[in-house]
Amino acid sequence: MGRDPPVVTVSSAQARADGPGVPVGDDAGPGGRWARLLRAVPVPLALITMIALAGVVLGRVYAGPLLTRLVVGAAVGSVLVSVAARRLPSWLVAPVSVAALAGWTALSLRLAAGHAGLPGSLGEVTVDAARNAIPRLLTAMIPVEPAPDTVLVPLVAAWLAGLTAAEVALRTGRVLLGYVPPVLLYAGAVYVVGPNADPAVGPTVLFAAFAAAGLAMPSGQRTPASADPAAGLAPAVRAAVRLRLLAASAAGVAVVVALAALLAPVVAGQVDDRPVDPRRYVEPPQVESLDENPLIRISGWALNPDQQLVDVRTEQGAPEQGARIRLAVLSDYDGVTWRVGASYRNAGRILPATPTAPDTTTDTVRQEITVADLTGRLLPAVPTPREVTGARVAYDPATGTLIRPEGLVPGLRYTVASVRERPDANLLATANVPAGDAVARVLRVPDGVPEQLRRLATQLAEENGAPYARAAAIADFLAEHYRVTADAPSGHAYPNLAFFLFGPRNGGGQRGTSEQFAAAFAVLGRLAGLPTRVVVGFTPKGDGPVRAADALAWPEVLFEGVGWVPFDPMPRPDEEPRPVEEDFRPPPDDPPPSQVPEPTVEPTATPPGEAAPGPVAGRRGPGPAVLAGGGTGALVLLIGLALLVLATLRRNLTRARLERGDPGRRIAGAWRELTEALRLAGHPAGDDLAAAEVAAQARRALAEARAAQSGASEPAEQRRSDAGFPAAGPVASGPAGSHRSSSPGIVPAGARTRQPGSDLPGGEVDELAGLLNQVAFAPGTATPAQADRAATLATGYVSALRAARPWWRRLLWTVHPGPLRWRR
Repeated sequence: MGRDPPVVTVSSAQARADGPGVPVGDDAGPGGRWARLLRAVPVPLALITMIALAGVVLGRVYAGPLLTRLVVGAAVGSVLVSVAARRLPSWLVAPVSVAALAGWTALSLRLAAGHAGLPGSLGEVTVDAARNAIPRLLTAMIPVEPAPDTVLVPLVAAWLAGLTAAEVALRTGRVLLGYVPPVLLYAGAVYVVGPNADPAVGPTVLFAAFAAAGLAMPSGQRTPASADPAAGLAPAVRAAVRLRLLAASAAGVAVVVALAALLAPVVAGQVDDRPVDPRRYVEPPQVESLDENPLIRISGWALNPDQQLVDVRTEQGAPEQGARIRLAVLSDYDGVTWRVGASYRNAGRILPATPTAPDTTTDTVRQEITVADLTGRLLPAVPTPREVTGARVAYDPATGTLIRPEGLVPGLRYTVASVRERPDANLLATANVPAGDAVARVLRVPDGVPEQLRRLATQLAEENGAPYARAAAIADFLAEHYRVTADAPSGHAYPNLAFFLFGPRNGGGQRGTSEQFAAAFAVLGRLAGLPTRVVVGFTPKGDGPVRAADALAWPEVLFEGVGWVPFDPMPRPDEEPRPVEEDFRPPPDDPPPSQVPEPTVEPTATPPGEAAPGPVAGRRGPGPAVLAGGGTGALVLLIGLALLVLATLRRNLTRARLERGDPGRRIAGAWRELTEALRLAGHPAGDDLAAAEVAAQARRALAEARAAQSGASEPAEQRRSDAGFPAAGPVASGPAGSHRSSSPGIVPAGARTRQPGSDLPGGEVDELAGLLNQVAFAPGTATPAQADRAATLATGYVSALRAARPWWRRLLWTVHPGPLRWRR
């Protein structure tokens, strides 16, 4: 028998004494050193790559590659420090790594501050970043600017993950346990990104691949020869054992990959399509009450015209006479005050761009602005800002306005580069205005509108059909009839606007500051179906100080394909205002009885003594009575024929709306039948009402009609409305296809206290409104069955409303020519 080769064993104490450089077993010689090096590389490389991929995933919501580069540097530095310190005692590795972390963090914060253009020393930048890093990161606007406060947390988290993973995986040999910190870091990056970027499929696949490679490759952890399963065996047997171990490792990896491939679709199917955005749990920067409604500051500035608020220096773009600098945009009105209602997000130096209309020309304006006596948080800038340096800002993309969360201080200097838009004026005459939920905020008219304001808006709208013509008419009316005074009291609630518009001139009415002019325009515009808002800003004379006298409020109107267009309702300095009564005289609330003829309920029979005489004998031709009778008969015949034609045309129109066309068109036609029924009943739906509000008005109209039919007393407005059909023609259609009439019987929503009866088709009307909203906001999704349902609902409501009218009004309802001529 052959003798077995001697087994060489080395005790653990001897191995520690020899150190890592002493070859053991087959690792002796240069080839053994290369083998140890190859075994030592995979796990550190896998850890570095996994941590770096977390930076790649997080960097998708950052502007530029700076954040990714800093995280990659942290991954490389943390792991390599642990690899280099393996000969040191374990308790000494952490202090050395933390010292290296401090150096890398200081360098990274300096790079980020320079990239963001933030002033201040390294100490100030570091303290501010440490204090505000987490809230600013979660409230930052996408894309996030790589500033010191937005890179500090990812940087430190990446370094600590690398330190922990390297110590566990390399020093103790527990590679799988060492993967826990990189996995948590990667999951945190995915969570922070949320729905703000596309799914990270590629980085996730690479993450799993490198993790599997680190597990499959043998560890570089040096072990005693006695711990080697192949130690002491013959070379051939040792090779076979190692081959089996390698095959088992490959099989294990294959099983893990196969399980992932099989389970991934199942797990993915249980995940919501839209990930959770952690930003919704953090409150964004807020403004104070002074900045929430800066419109009230106009009167105070008007009384101190020489107060210097800011100083402006134009660096790029010619400063124009009267070029406006915007301070705030107010879109919300509750009948008492206008409010900003913006959602500000922390932003970096570069602000997200907003799309402009195709035919809009733009030019760049760069200004250096120095704050003087202006207080609050709002930052003035030429619309629309694209880059801000010298100040940390928060930005509202919907309005394009800026704030400084820390507040304004005298001497604050910042530079703003803005893109000034110049829409094509030739498009305004024919431009339409948008409608729907997207602009419901700037179309909303709260309850309690004074009747005089509504009548004035109706008068101006009926005289001007196109949206731009309506807006220009409102601006001209205000400019021609009212006076600007610096001492006018502040206020823009409904009572203030009513006094401004209709108050006696010798009693303080019909005069105000730009606050009242802009607010009155915006409210009248919304009543006329125009999406409006109020803007507060300044009109400097050029470069230099901007004083309180330059403060101004102006209205803007949104047009499709054009954008927000400012209007100037201020009077000309050299023109004397005309009395309002010359162009608008509100009708009395209760007209004299002689102006409201009461309908005859029963026909009056002709008295016997006044009967028409019969023909006289001896006359050759028909007498005057016969001619009169024949003429009357012909007239009755013509009237009957005309009524028959009208009834036929009305019936054909209804059938065309409810039975022809695609389902969406039929549903819109059914809604048109409902709104025209309301108009025929004396309850026209306003242009500013949404479909749900029109449905509520329809329920109230039917309730009042049934109450009147049962003998209940009617409100004065209802009696005036029922006295006759609206005489004025329609104005522009609203989103629901309804029209506004000049009938004085329009009552604001909520003004009536009578509740609908329990038998009213309220749910059916709401269902019809829901079908209309589906057609408007999801075109092409309506089905023929839904169109048939809409036709049934509309027909049922119209029949119920018509049945609740007096018999003679039901006859007039059938032949009323209004629906044939009202704009469709």
